[in-house]
Amino acid sequence: MQVKWLEDFVALAQTRNFSRAAELRHVTHPAFGRRIKALEAWAGTPLLERGSSPVTLTAAGASLLDNAQQMMRSLGHAHEELLVAAGRQENTVTLATGRTLARTLVAEWMGRLQPLLAQGELRILTRSLTETAQLLERGEADFMLTYHHPLLALRLNARQYAYLSLGQDRLVPVTCANAHGQGLHAFQPGTPTPYLAYAGTLALGRLVEDHLANNPHTPALRRIVECDSADALYEYVLKGVGTAWLPWSMAASAVKAGRLVPVGDKRLEIGFEVRIHRAKRRLSPLAENIWRVFEGR
Repeated sequence: MQVKWLEDFVALAQTRNFSRAAELRHVTHPAFGRRIKALEAWAGTPLLERGSSPVTLTAAGASLLDNAQQMMRSLGHAHEELLVAAGRQENTVTLATGRTLARTLVAEWMGRLQPLLAQGELRILTRSLTETAQLLERGEADFMLTYHHPLLALRLNARQYAYLSLGQDRLVPVTCANAHGQGLHAFQPGTPTPYLAYAGTLALGRLVEDHLANNPHTPALRRIVECDSADALYEYVLKGVGTAWLPWSMAASAVKAGRLVPVGDKRLEIGFEVRIHRAKRRLSPLAENIWRVFEGR
């Protein structure tokens, strides 16, 4: 049995979708399926209800999920102890987050955190939403900074983990401004607008796609680009390639400068929360000091 099979299984249990879990684990759908079958062969019993959609665990699968999560945490704690033995843990704090939040909110907080960094090092890991949760559960990250929305609900045990809300943000459809300060693209009935989409592996992508699929005011769109980087989509919008739903925290300065223009009305915007999570157990002195900064925001 390989540890990566358990990590695959946890990702599948969290996403409840083979394709999405395979994307999060950076393997092809067939390869991911073979790894799950190998885990079932090792277990000697079915772990998934056949033919169910979304994916549903059998009783044996649910039992293995609990054991797998405990094992991941145990491995994380063992890694933590190794770092202590190496003399690094007390002086290194690890924050797991997404690339967009690392660029926006984390950058904004650096000024407040900088005095504490004289005591040690802040290690920032950018991963997918599922991977950041796994890092936290395995003890490989002190903090997890993520978007929060009902569609992105994380299954963290409330008895073991705490969180703080650090603010609100929203996804806003924007386009490049022309020479007259007007939007290069507009939402017009019967005329599909060039649309720049997030990859489904991104939390932002899941929010936008669900919003577009269920919003009666969704405009006609012509999907021309899919990308797993919000930073890249931001640049493509500035180049006039099309329209994208960008976090307001990312787009606001360009809108104020007249380089970008919001498209449509408020009904097309998507609000969400930003939360930082931690284990309730005592962390290192540096990590606890950083948490107090967030508490006193």
